[in-house]
Amino acid sequence: MDVEILGLIAGALTAIASMPQLIKVLKTKNVEDISWLMLVILITGLSLWVWYGFEQNELPIILSNSFAVLVNLTLLISYFIHKNKN
Repeated sequence: MDVEILGLIAGALTAIASMPQLIKVLKTKNVEDISWLMLVILITGLSLWVWYGFEQNELPIILSNSFAVLVNLTLLISYFIHKNKN
């Protein structure tokens, strides 16, 4: 298997891993069991991966981690919007 294809598959799976949680939060507006600190740490790590991807000129790393940052930022914003409503 071509290593770039492997990277794209791995990146896609990692990037979409938080989607079920985000969809659940958007539907239920329940953020009771979500750790905002975990999301901040995860977003920081993902952002550093994006930076690394730019430094190494690695498109799979840049794309997958950028998408993951977007998903998790949306989840974090949703957390703060809905945290006091439950």
